[in-house]
Amino acid sequence: MSRRRKGRDVNGILVIDKPAGLTSNGILQHVKRLYGAAKAGHTGALDPLATGVLPLCFGEATKFSQLMLESDKAYIATARLGVVTETGDSEGQVVSETPVPDDLTADSIEAVLGPFRGDIEQVPSMYSALKHNGRPLYEYAREGIVIDRPARPVTIYELNLLAVRNGEFDIAVKCTKGTYIRSLVEDIGQALGCGAHVIALRRTLAAGFTLDEAHPVPMLETMREQGESLDGLLVEPDAALGMFPRIQLATDRLRSILNGQPVRMADDQITGPVRLYDQQQFVGLGEGIMDNRGVTIVPRRLVRNS
Repeated sequence: MSRRRKGRDVNGILVIDKPAGLTSNGILQHVKRLYGAAKAGHTGALDPLATGVLPLCFGEATKFSQLMLESDKAYIATARLGVVTETGDSEGQVVSETPVPDDLTADSIEAVLGPFRGDIEQVPSMYSALKHNGRPLYEYAREGIVIDRPARPVTIYELNLLAVRNGEFDIAVKCTKGTYIRSLVEDIGQALGCGAHVIALRRTLAAGFTLDEAHPVPMLETMREQGESLDGLLVEPDAALGMFPRIQLATDRLRSILNGQPVRMADDQITGPVRLYDQQQFVGLGEGIMDNRGVTIVPRRLVRNS
């Protein structure tokens, strides 16, 4: 006998402005309880130190969370010069301290940023959530075990120096998934000859969502206390899938897709992931596959009850 899942059927994406000091999973569980939702997940963890854009997926939207996880990200980070920590941020033990050069200026910091732009190789921090043999690296690090970590390719689309003051600097970064801002700051500090670590980190973009669309958790709590529904804050799953082409299906093709059957689209040359619609309603993701007769759309992730 199957166990009935607790909670109500909630579907959609909620963009949270994550506060500092809490884990992403802690925020997820708290917001899930506020909604009384049966199923929810987040789209990539932020460190407890970090704040900013954290999309949460509910119900049917969880089918697309992996695609959202793979999206580009953007951050504003504040770094402190002259101090290296175990974790690469202010939550870790100090490993070394080096005097900051008296002549360090915005120009001298800007001069070392060039090699960190574009396609680079980055060694993940031992205090990252990257897994080795099924365990996150930070668990090994806490046990004093160092795991060999090969460098991984990432792309830094934008790296802009925003401010320099009293041994600190602010940078704005736009990058591919899997980029560790702590590692980036550590490498910049090493290039400057004095080391550095992150003291503040704010994510400004994830899965196409920005801070302008993010809701603070206290606002949700206040709405709930006042008996207001939170459902109006949710957006449809396709709001995070705008990078994929849109195809509107005729009735016969829609019926086949919803039955899990591929459909021939000889008049369409779109290949790869595509968003599928009935009139204006999103029904899920498909994949366009090209052969010598045209394109076939194969259903991949469909929204239940479409």
